[in-house]
Amino acid sequence: MNLIIVESPTKAKTIGKFLDSSYKVESSFGHVRDLPKSEMGIEIENNFKPKYVIPDKAKKKISELRKLAQKADLVILATDEDREGEAIAWHLVKALDLNDSKNKKTKKNERIVFHEITKNAILNALKNPREIDVNLVDAQQGRRVLDRLVGYELSPFLWKKVARGLSAGRVQSIAVRLIVDREREIEAFQSEEYWTIVASLCKNNEIEFLARLYKINNKILDKLEIKTKEQTDKILKDLKGVLYKIINIKKREIKKNPNAPFITSTLQQEANHKLGFSAKQTMMIAQQLYEGIGLGKEGSVGLITYMRTDSFNLAENFLEKTQEYIKNNFGQKYYQFRKFKIKSKLAQEAHEAIRPTEIIRSPETIKDFLDKNQFKLYQLIWQRALACQMSEAIFDSTSVDIEAKNYIFRANGSIIKFDGFLKIYLSKAEENILPSLEINEILNCIKLISDQHFTQPSGRYSEASLIKALEENGIGRPSTYAPTISTIVDRNYVVKENRYLKPTEVGILVNDLLVKHFSQIVDIGFTAQMEDDLDRVAQGKIEWQPIIKEFYNPFKKNLMQKEKEVSKKELTEKESDEKCDKCGKSMIIKLGRFGKFLACTGFPDCKNTKPLEKDLKEIELSNEKCDKCGADMVVKHGRFGAFLSCSKYPECKNIKSIRKTIGVKCPQCDKGEIVEKKSKKGGRTFYACDQYPDCKFALWQKPVDKKCEKCGSLMVVAKDDEIKCSNKECK
Repeated sequence: MNLIIVESPTKAKTIGKFLDSSYKVESSFGHVRDLPKSEMGIEIENNFKPKYVIPDKAKKKISELRKLAQKADLVILATDEDREGEAIAWHLVKALDLNDSKNKKTKKNERIVFHEITKNAILNALKNPREIDVNLVDAQQGRRVLDRLVGYELSPFLWKKVARGLSAGRVQSIAVRLIVDREREIEAFQSEEYWTIVASLCKNNEIEFLARLYKINNKILDKLEIKTKEQTDKILKDLKGVLYKIINIKKREIKKNPNAPFITSTLQQEANHKLGFSAKQTMMIAQQLYEGIGLGKEGSVGLITYMRTDSFNLAENFLEKTQEYIKNNFGQKYYQFRKFKIKSKLAQEAHEAIRPTEIIRSPETIKDFLDKNQFKLYQLIWQRALACQMSEAIFDSTSVDIEAKNYIFRANGSIIKFDGFLKIYLSKAEENILPSLEINEILNCIKLISDQHFTQPSGRYSEASLIKALEENGIGRPSTYAPTISTIVDRNYVVKENRYLKPTEVGILVNDLLVKHFSQIVDIGFTAQMEDDLDRVAQGKIEWQPIIKEFYNPFKKNLMQKEKEVSKKELTEKESDEKCDKCGKSMIIKLGRFGKFLACTGFPDCKNTKPLEKDLKEIELSNEKCDKCGADMVVKHGRFGAFLSCSKYPECKNIKSIRKTIGVKCPQCDKGEIVEKKSKKGGRTFYACDQYPDCKFALWQKPVDKKCEKCGSLMVVAKDDEIKCSNKECK
């Protein structure tokens, strides 16, 4: 018997169907060893040696795998092909004593890797085993140790000086800094007024088209040239009754090439732009598509290649099949072989880009087997991979200059001449179609349109633009973007408003504290260099311990100094005019993990707290009426997030929680819906039936609209975005 070990049960199930009975495929359920939660777990004086333990939740699984390994002739480690996967394989060797020379039961082991979970890929991998890449393992260990040192040393500092439950980290703190800096740019921005003038023109009452005022007295207009209504009115008066004559026509052909196939960051950005998915949601769905989806009689099939990658490479076999598909379905003229180069000098392991495992498996042919979001993401990946091997789109672009007295208007128009890759990846688009025009022709001016504008600051970051900014600055890696954004939202450092990220008071305070006292942690150049150094570790060029030592010694010295210097009271407390309605003592404005609130100075004898009303933000009227006085309810934000409050406050103090449904029916009562809630203690997110207190069903992990095939319980989103059964007794 040959034992194959992978990370997830879904992956095990998909691989198992490709192999005969001489193979047994088992799952490790993710990491089998890690640093302990109860202590630092790093021997700093012993060259930063990590102290690994088997977590309680993994002990039973390790015991099962040990028994199976003892019976096996060969143990094959088939974890993902990246640093994390390499580290899991290495930890499995250690946890199962596979390389222990003192252990007589030591078994031969091999490491196999593959980009996709298909029969050919698995069989090919089994024919070409390799050793565990210790350089990749060291790079992962270096990052894990570095993050543990920062997290376990700096987070308690934030607990003491700001509030419990906060955290700091190399990548997350940079992300918060970018968001805070952008918010300050927006606040400091001085808006300027400007005007535009557009002429609606036509030739012999044919197609009407628009031309924008481009020059005055042969000088090209700056965007802000026309600043006032008075200037605008003078120009409009000047243009009354003048002739509009064509003085120049430029025609040129424009070619547009398709984008490269997806890598992790571009998939997250595009899914956010086009589908409205968060980075975490994108990776969760991509994981499902990668590990395998049941396709009826075909069984479980891996639909896409590995989704954590920064490589644009595409397999030769895939390119050949794509060429054939394009020629057969669209014709020879739509095919164009393309090879894309990796732009980033920091790109790591030579993976493939994210692509469908089979190009002939079009989205429509498998739509019935996918849920709505799986279909949308698969379609996006399939279309992008196909489009990157298609011909360029060709546009006929025309630019026309029209003279009117001493003013010149310009009309730009373009028409798609050949759609090329746009046939599959974007819908056709035409803009400002121009009629057939000739120099010296006189045009009719139907009307002049003047519009007032105001300059706008740079917008807040969306998840997509934040990922792009992190990537451009060399911060983080494919596997880190989604959990980073998830963490800064969970920590209440930022909130999402209309899909954009806005810093909270706590986020701004923590950021300013780190910028002032721990500048290295939030320095973009320093953090990017650290990522670069870890890449060099992965390439076997340097060792990881000296990198950690160079960072840690001055960091620790500075931390000890700041413990004495920084005052929590100065950071988080401010006097107010309020008196406590329970004991009569003064109340102070305090800043906690969830923002500002009023607290009695008589604490701990008096523990009275209340919301700071002037800091509650009214967002909009809700559709609900107050069930006590009948007035409109409004949406406000307090310490525990959004809630409904009566608009007649303080006369009526009625408040209600906001139901945030997730599209899952309660499995216990069959009447209610599962809603997202916040716990009163700590503000932790949990999920419960909206029929409480009649139904008390609740879960800490987010449920999905799917039931376990084995026991019928609800499935939930576990760590690392893995979908697992909510029943602890079911594996």
